[in-house]
Amino acid sequence: MTYKTLLTVRATPEGGSTALAQAEALVRRHDGHLDVLCLGVDRTQVGYYDASATAIAITSMLDRARAEMQEVEADTETRLRASGVPFAVATALAPLGDLTRVISHHARFCDLVISDLPYGKDQGPEAEIIVEAALFAARTPVLALPEGQLLPERLKTVLVAWDESIEALTAVRKALPLLQSADLVRIAVIDPPQHGIERSDPGGMLCQMLARHGVACEVDVLSKTLPRVSDVLRRHALDSGAELIVMGAYGHSRLRESILGGTTRNMLEHSTLPVLMAH
Repeated sequence: MTYKTLLTVRATPEGGSTALAQAEALVRRHDGHLDVLCLGVDRTQVGYYDASATAIAITSMLDRARAEMQEVEADTETRLRASGVPFAVATALAPLGDLTRVISHHARFCDLVISDLPYGKDQGPEAEIIVEAALFAARTPVLALPEGQLLPERLKTVLVAWDESIEALTAVRKALPLLQSADLVRIAVIDPPQHGIERSDPGGMLCQMLARHGVACEVDVLSKTLPRVSDVLRRHALDSGAELIVMGAYGHSRLRESILGGTTRNMLEHSTLPVLMAH
C-alpha cells in the first residue's frame, strides 16, 4: 500500500506552504500524484442591511475572493513546476458555508489530505473546514502539520495512540505506508480499562496485526498523570523522540469537543509534531 493520490487545499496566498512542501516530498517518496485545490472563499455574512448595500458587499467580496484564488493558483503552479512532481491544480470559488461540499468532492478520491494545523497562527475559519470536510464528508485521512514542521526523509519513531476505538484502528490502517517505513512504532495505551477485552494484553492484537505487515512495534502502557489525554500523548511523544503521531479523530461529537474540548481538538491546537488522523 502506498499513497498514490495526495491532496492539499490552499485558501490564501500565505497559507498552506508547509502542507504543500510536505505533499511534494511524499509524492516523490511514493511515486504518486499531487492534486491541489485553490479556493476563493466568499466570507460575506449577509445580515440586516438594505438590499443595495448587501449587493455591493457581496460583489466586493466575490471580486476579492476571485483575486485571492487566482493569486493562490499562480503561486501554486509556479512552485510545482519547479518541483518536477506530477500535479494538477483545480480552482473553486465558493461561500464559506459551501466549502465542505466543494472540498469533500475532491478529497474523497484521494489517499491522503495534507493540511496545516487548522488552529495555528493566522489561520482563517476555512482551515478548520478543510480538515473536517476531509475527515467526515470524504472519510479521507488527514496529515496535519505545525508551521514549518515536515516529516523527516526516513521516520525513526512513530507514536500510535490506541484506545481500542474504530477511529484509532482506521487511522492505523490509513497510516500503514508511513508505519512500514518507520524504524519503530510505539503503541501508547493510556489507562486501559480493567475489564476490557484487551485487559490481559493491552495493544497486543494491534501489535500483532502491524507485525504481520512488517512493522516493528512496541506497546507502552501509560497512566493519565496529566489533566488531558492529549497532554500525556504529547509528553510521551517528546520523551520517546517520536516524529509523527497517529490517532483516531473525534471519538466524541465535534460540537462537544468544540465546546468542552477533547483529545482531537487539543492535538490540533497544540501539537508540535505532525499528526495523522482518521475518522
